[in-house]
Amino acid sequence: MAAPAHFDVHQSGTVANIGPQSPMYDTLLRRHPKDGQTIIPDLAWKWEISPDGKKYTFYLRKGVKFHDGADFTAEDVKATYERIARPPKGVVIPRTPLFATVGEIVVVDPHRIEFRMTEPRPKAYMLGAFASGWNIIVRKKTLEEHQGNLRQVMNYPGTGPFKHVSRKDKEIWVMERNPAYWNKGLPYVDRLEVYHMFPFSPELGSSFLSGKVDYARLLDPVSWRKAKEMPGVTAAAFNQSVIQAFWTNMEKNKALANPKVRRAIHLAMDRHALVEVVKDTAPMQVGGFVYPFHEMSTPRAELEKKLGYQKDVTPAVQEARRLMKEAGYGNGIKGLDFVVRDIATFKLWAVAIQAMLKEHINIETNLRVVQTSVWFDEAQAGNFDLAISAIVSTLMDPSDIFSAWYGKDGPQNYSRWTNPGFHDLAHQIEREVDDNRRKAMVRKAEDMLEQDPPLIPVAYEQIYDAWYNRVRGQNPSTYFGIYDVVRWDTVWMAQT
Repeated sequence: MAAPAHFDVHQSGTVANIGPQSPMYDTLLRRHPKDGQTIIPDLAWKWEISPDGKKYTFYLRKGVKFHDGADFTAEDVKATYERIARPPKGVVIPRTPLFATVGEIVVVDPHRIEFRMTEPRPKAYMLGAFASGWNIIVRKKTLEEHQGNLRQVMNYPGTGPFKHVSRKDKEIWVMERNPAYWNKGLPYVDRLEVYHMFPFSPELGSSFLSGKVDYARLLDPVSWRKAKEMPGVTAAAFNQSVIQAFWTNMEKNKALANPKVRRAIHLAMDRHALVEVVKDTAPMQVGGFVYPFHEMSTPRAELEKKLGYQKDVTPAVQEARRLMKEAGYGNGIKGLDFVVRDIATFKLWAVAIQAMLKEHINIETNLRVVQTSVWFDEAQAGNFDLAISAIVSTLMDPSDIFSAWYGKDGPQNYSRWTNPGFHDLAHQIEREVDDNRRKAMVRKAEDMLEQDPPLIPVAYEQIYDAWYNRVRGQNPSTYFGIYDVVRWDTVWMAQT
């Protein structure tokens, strides 16, 4: 995992936080580590949902203690979720839209809490939100002491299976077994060492191949293929809850506020070539505005017949040039500030995208490479014309994407994009409980996004993991993404 730019898991959207920090915390509910899908109890030992779907009651475990010895109560859950649902000024939490319908959070007694909704949501959506690995429970006192902002607080107490021992910046985070953990018998291992290495980096690959680490997450394709051939090693590939994309600043740049210009930029991308550009750096796949592997999105075979996704880009480029001319930019656009995260994939893509924009629709850009933490600051502040990065969703559900990525004032809507028709449709999709009707509405939403892009999709990431067979109890092949099963409490080491 890369080293985190700050320590506030709730405010984060990167594995650099959730990877090393999650073993020290628990959540209300969790995904079962065996399949990464089934929702099971965690700090809440049971829950009830009212018949109208507007009240969720959680019964909390008794006798649970934070690492500093303090008792865990419903007040900590309330403080945690009040912050997630309604962040204080200056705090941005990507999961806030998941709880948009949470009205009141009521402490009934020290071990029972109610979430009262203003309107119902599909049960799987809400339970998935409560089970998200991002939504760790922290102490009310901790939040009060730091005015609701934990970015600079490295070791705030959790209730999780591991406790902080030491951390060396940009190198390693060391944790030890929590002897007072409420889930008796867990964790199985006494010590956990998480090394900070960039995803898909040669350093990570060589560390695994040489046997210096037991388990590697986010291997580059070359190292992963070598690991797959090694005796005594298991390799797994699975889909990730991330879109790779670039944003167009509609507030700063008049041309980019024009939907025709943005669709032209969208059509000017040769996505198959972009996947090829990084094939030895990171595993990627072509996709549009919704996960290409989601049952409600346009199937891949159908998608690749559409302009912008075909292997032969000639028809798409012709349409892009027509749109630019129609929008009044037939001669192109000059001097766009293109902010690029200092990560290998984004730097490779930025050069390729720069060339595609120039060749296909005469848009000229100046690349500006910045560190990851700086990128997010620039994106939030609107200091860019184009900006390339990756963003995550919490759930494999279109409603999560439509609110967090594309929602009006959504925390990851860096383009400052608004489309009242789309926002109305997205709100209907959130409330619809019939899957067939919902699917038809999602397809309609996809069509709207194609014509008025809130971002420009580049690719969708896959995850390559590998581990030596002495590591037992972890097989992510059925997981979706790397943000829910992250605690390592059910993993053990076989004696060799």
